[in-house]
Amino acid sequence: MSSLMSIGMRAMAASNAALQTTGHNIANASVEGYSRQEVQLETSAGQFSGAGFFGKGVNVVNVRRAHDQFLTMQATAAKSLSAMDEARANQLTQLEDIFPPGEQGLGNAMGEFYAAMVDLANAPSDPSSRQVVLARAADVADRYAASANRLDILQAGVWSDLQTSADTVNAMAEQVASLNNQIAAFRGLSQLPNDLLDQRDKLISDISEILPVNTITASDGSVGVFLTGGQRLVLGTEASKIMVQPDDADPSRAALAISTSGQVVPLGQTGLDGGAMAGLLRFQNDDLVDARNQLGQMATAFATQINDAQAQGLDLSDPPGSGAPMFTLGAPQALASGHNARDASGNFIASVDLTVTDASLLQASDYELRLTGTAGQYSLVRLSDGLSRTVSDGEEVDGFRIDVGTPDLQPGDRFLLQPVGRAASQMKRALDDVKGIAAASPLTAVAGVANTGTATVAQLRMTGETVDAGLTASITFTSATGDYHWEMRDANGALASSGDGVWQAGEPIALDNGFELDLNGVPAQADSFSVGRTTFPASNNGNALAMSAMADERMVGLSLDAAGNRIGGATATDAYASTMADIGVRVQGAQSAAAVSAAAVTQTNDLLASKTGVNLDEEASRLIQFQQSYQAAAKVLQVAQSIFDTMLQLGS
Repeated sequence: MSSLMSIGMRAMAASNAALQTTGHNIANASVEGYSRQEVQLETSAGQFSGAGFFGKGVNVVNVRRAHDQFLTMQATAAKSLSAMDEARANQLTQLEDIFPPGEQGLGNAMGEFYAAMVDLANAPSDPSSRQVVLARAADVADRYAASANRLDILQAGVWSDLQTSADTVNAMAEQVASLNNQIAAFRGLSQLPNDLLDQRDKLISDISEILPVNTITASDGSVGVFLTGGQRLVLGTEASKIMVQPDDADPSRAALAISTSGQVVPLGQTGLDGGAMAGLLRFQNDDLVDARNQLGQMATAFATQINDAQAQGLDLSDPPGSGAPMFTLGAPQALASGHNARDASGNFIASVDLTVTDASLLQASDYELRLTGTAGQYSLVRLSDGLSRTVSDGEEVDGFRIDVGTPDLQPGDRFLLQPVGRAASQMKRALDDVKGIAAASPLTAVAGVANTGTATVAQLRMTGETVDAGLTASITFTSATGDYHWEMRDANGALASSGDGVWQAGEPIALDNGFELDLNGVPAQADSFSVGRTTFPASNNGNALAMSAMADERMVGLSLDAAGNRIGGATATDAYASTMADIGVRVQGAQSAAAVSAAAVTQTNDLLASKTGVNLDEEASRLIQFQQSYQAAAKVLQVAQSIFDTMLQLGS
């Protein structure tokens, strides 16, 4: 009789455990990271008798959670990749706003400046036209500086987001270490603390959204959490700390490091293939650097061309002189790595200086300079495309000159060269006096009064070379096929130089006094043209015309072919349109990648939920099942009690 009561009690206990677990599932159905639990039962060992083995009921062995290690790892990896793509896409969307189209864009501002130059050419001595030029120049400079300032704000935002993320990771890593301690303690009792395991898995999943991690389970049930580069984040009950610190190459940028037992190890970006932090670093080190260099490249080319044109013209001062620079720019930088050799005072031993020599050849890139194995030779890598070359002290590369100081670079020294990176941030209009605009050309070309051909003076352009306004030039055509003879005379009329040439339609006549003469029409034999000092600068518009014509001049990003000829490049406004297009393509690509990775997260989460999630319909049916089981077990006890009472009555 006691065995029947024992079976009933065991059955009731098993049904009660199942009911309690089912209720726990229902209560936590909407809790993120919760895994469905179920009671594990086993048949109690039977009792032998002469009539055979009689069962003794059921035993509750354990409460097991539904878990799939492979699906969990898949879901974690998908979340990590999605978080990286989303973080970069969000930052790129903000970057796109810095380069707007239309009237708010830099392209429109530069176009308005060139248009103001056209108006000035129509009335070179008009003060109001000159004031408009200065206003448009200020607008261009302000927009460049404002765009660079907004890039700095984005950089500061990256710093802040990385620091916040690091603090979050460190807090979660501490919690994982604490849970490891608790889980290991329960492991000694051969029982699985399911809710603690869910909490730990949820924390690891949350960490992976910030930094990509891998896990290794120890024999005591604790989990080691490692970054993809192999550095340990959590090992047993000890947690390391993620740190945000200045980048070794460029202190304005953020870099990550991990502190373990007091030892700080830098984390390279290449080892981070997922998580929001990786997305932020990729945006900072690739997209933001490229945008800053493209902005600086445009600013340097535009401002330098205008400043050079100013220097070639005559202003309205008394007496007239060469125009002063209209713009100022941020200087190129050569940043020493934090690990470069230092002297006893802590100062860097080696130094490098950069000088812009040809703004039109500057590329939108940073460079890395290192020593080679040969004395006086340096390895220069253009970081935008990885182009590597060997250079020497004083050599000109991509429109800038590299000057290495004394003493020379030390073994292991590294410099980050930024020819244009900071140009736009300090761009200002330097000219305030309307009389300082050099609208007049220092030289004037005049056609001979006795000319019989159709040739007229189209334009006299200064080429950037030194112009000696004391020299005069005469050009006489010696044939109807374009042969000409030229002579250059000094202020006293003495012959300084002479030569012969052949004119071709569409090609300028270039002499050795720093100018080029364009002709319209066709010259006849004996036609002549003279070039001399401008007598009335107030009425001359030659230099204003030259500056307005720069709107159609390819001045940004030119390069040299093997023969030294200039190729490629873009106008200032086309360069801005190209920058907008480049950023737009990046935004679209990032958003597309974010959409794809988000869909992967949804898919893996659905697969994981089908395996480990709570289905309320199933739990409701199980609740009825276990309720009936409990009632049946209670009936067994009731029957046993009735039999026991009957036997007592018979015994009395």
